[in-house]
Amino acid sequence: MTTFADSSPPATAVMRPSRRTVRTLALYALAIPLAIMFATPFAFSLGSSLKSVSEIHAFPPTFLPAVPQWTNYVAVFSLRGVPFERFYMNSAVITGSALVGTVITAAISAYGFARFRWPGRDFMFMVLLSTLVLPEEVVLIPKFLMFNNVPKALIGKTLIDTYWPLILPSWFGGGAFNVFLLRQFFMQVPREFDEAAVIDGASSWQIFWMIMLPLSRPALATVAIFSFLGHWNDFIHPLIYLNTSDKFPLSLGLRYFQQQPTDAMEPREHLLMAASLLMVAPAIAIYLAAQRYFVRGIVMSGIKG
Repeated sequence: MTTFADSSPPATAVMRPSRRTVRTLALYALAIPLAIMFATPFAFSLGSSLKSVSEIHAFPPTFLPAVPQWTNYVAVFSLRGVPFERFYMNSAVITGSALVGTVITAAISAYGFARFRWPGRDFMFMVLLSTLVLPEEVVLIPKFLMFNNVPKALIGKTLIDTYWPLILPSWFGGGAFNVFLLRQFFMQVPREFDEAAVIDGASSWQIFWMIMLPLSRPALATVAIFSFLGHWNDFIHPLIYLNTSDKFPLSLGLRYFQQQPTDAMEPREHLLMAASLLMVAPAIAIYLAAQRYFVRGIVMSGIKG
């Protein structure tokens, strides 16, 4: 009678987790506490925005309100002397206009650096990258003088206390980091696509518009998210260029909201929390909507130098 050896692995080998499983569990063990740590301030802000005046000053503080006060979010828009709705519209106008300019001009600049050969291209690209180490505070005063004096000499009036100083720079290059990110992505697109399009009679602009941009949606989404967050949260530039409170964006509006006195000097911390979350909401929504493209754009833009 023929017998066959048992080929099944020992029980200890079956029960022993693989190295990949151990690595995954260790990663989750590290990520979950970090996620809780970073999400706790946001959760506390959300709970505080739903508290009453007495709960916001209670000691010891409570994490969640006894009865959520959803009317706090309505009260933010109805406070006398604080045009919060106007602040919201100002931020939308500034951020939307600057975002469009950033994406368009950064994509055109990156296309020129990635696909064309011209004298001094590499040197100019290195000069562009060198501006990344230049602090914004260094050029803040020269930019203010430029927007104040140059338009006054040309058209007889200054651009200070207008939205133009906040929007126009985005329409001239789109920023060194955005150009670098898109250039890295464009260089990964095979040149065979360009050559095939040229054989079909396509011009450089047609290649850019019909081939490069559709293939670069992840990188464009990444640039759009960075641009939105940068302009939506910008505080220093509106503080320098804007003087009229009706023109303030949300970044200045929240400070104005905090300092504006009330008739009865009633505490506003709970309403300030609600206003802060209303400011954060569009950024969270845009990130969640474009998260897939954002992660893909960051990963793929760094593969090839």
